[in-house]
Amino acid sequence: MATESTGAPAGAPAPQERGKQQAKPAAAKDTPTTGGDAAGEQKLTPAQLKAKAKAEKAARRAKAKEVKEAPPAAAAADAKGGKGGKGGKQEGGQSGSQQHGKSVPGRRPSVTGRRPSIAVVKEDPRSSIPECFSHVPMAKRIQTSQAHKDVHPAVLAVGQQMATFALKDSIARLEATLLAFKKVIESYETPKGNSLSRHFVPHVLNPQIEYLTECRPMSFPMGNAIRFLKSQVNKFDIDTPEDEAKESLLEFIDIFINERITLAEVVISKNAAELIDEDGVVLTYGRHRLVEKTILRAKADGKNFAVSIIDDPYDQGGKELAKTLQQAGIRVFYSPNLGGLRAHLERASNVLLGTEAIFANGSLLAPAGTADVAMAASAANVKVVALCETINFDRERVSVDSLTYNEIDPERCSVESFRLMFDNTHSKYITGVITEFESGTDFAPAQAILTLLRKREDPTIA
Repeated sequence: MATESTGAPAGAPAPQERGKQQAKPAAAKDTPTTGGDAAGEQKLTPAQLKAKAKAEKAARRAKAKEVKEAPPAAAAADAKGGKGGKGGKQEGGQSGSQQHGKSVPGRRPSVTGRRPSIAVVKEDPRSSIPECFSHVPMAKRIQTSQAHKDVHPAVLAVGQQMATFALKDSIARLEATLLAFKKVIESYETPKGNSLSRHFVPHVLNPQIEYLTECRPMSFPMGNAIRFLKSQVNKFDIDTPEDEAKESLLEFIDIFINERITLAEVVISKNAAELIDEDGVVLTYGRHRLVEKTILRAKADGKNFAVSIIDDPYDQGGKELAKTLQQAGIRVFYSPNLGGLRAHLERASNVLLGTEAIFANGSLLAPAGTADVAMAASAANVKVVALCETINFDRERVSVDSLTYNEIDPERCSVESFRLMFDNTHSKYITGVITEFESGTDFAPAQAILTLLRKREDPTIA
């Protein structure tokens, strides 16, 4: 067998590499490494040689990967400290203390030879909220890749619009949700061995609802409409044909949108416009869809009046409302915040307010600042009328403060402070509520909402 100058057999590991391995029992003695002693060492079996080769190959790959990931500056410093690339094998036998003993002047020695990577962790905006407000939800934008696999693309788009407040009004969110559900129903196919009445809600509809709720807390009209839709699905018999059931659901959604949103908006604006007096002054807060349509309807009826707008300093929707009313030829008084409320109330004949929801005890959930306007108007003996569709009524829950049902503004949430988007207005500050069931100048007290619904016996209200 041919041997190298060191006396070791060909293909045997170099003395430096052999020193890194664990000592064999036969080689544990402290004797000079001569050719005769090498011959007397225990020979490795083919299996051990194969395992040894695999280990060396894995070590080389790990070392190459480490060098590849190291920053260029650190690699250059290592190459300079190691006396060049060609002499790398010769320097390989040096101990770790000798390699790291020479440090570059002005630089802090590094143990690994590369800069430590700093992981960028995105701070959760809710982490700065006090624990007493931890139950209050907040809208958040969810990446489409993180959504459930069964979420329909139309629902994904609606969820993103809600999270970014492109869809802000509760009724606008409701209508967009129902139109997206129509596309879900149209593309639905009942799996073999199932029925639509048993499979659609838990396996198809619920994932859509969960995604929308994660993007932004569900509004009260959305919750009511979804409950009506589920009850409609449960009415189907197991043997009902799929096409017939789908057609019935699509027709139900169309009728619901037409009666509870479109026609309700027309009737409310018509009835509320009759409350506006000739040469009177209407005061409103911010910008609400029903209030805007009511004012424009009164102008179209030929009435001459003025409008005072107290704007929300954070949303500033009242500024856009002022521009719209001025273009319609209506005289407008504008205040950018609540600071001018008392002065504007002195000339106001009535106050029109929009709402997000009305609870069973008559309390109003409305944009933050509405309660201040209602209390100040009540103290000044000015009539306060709320405009609201019956789909926004909640017959099962009551509210006495602004902490039970609310949202945190994600754009104004920091360590120093955060903003609640809504407030609670007690029913004693509201003169009355106008819904699509009222006629003429009549309006119902806020406390009589449940009685109103029972009298009308609306089949869609449970």
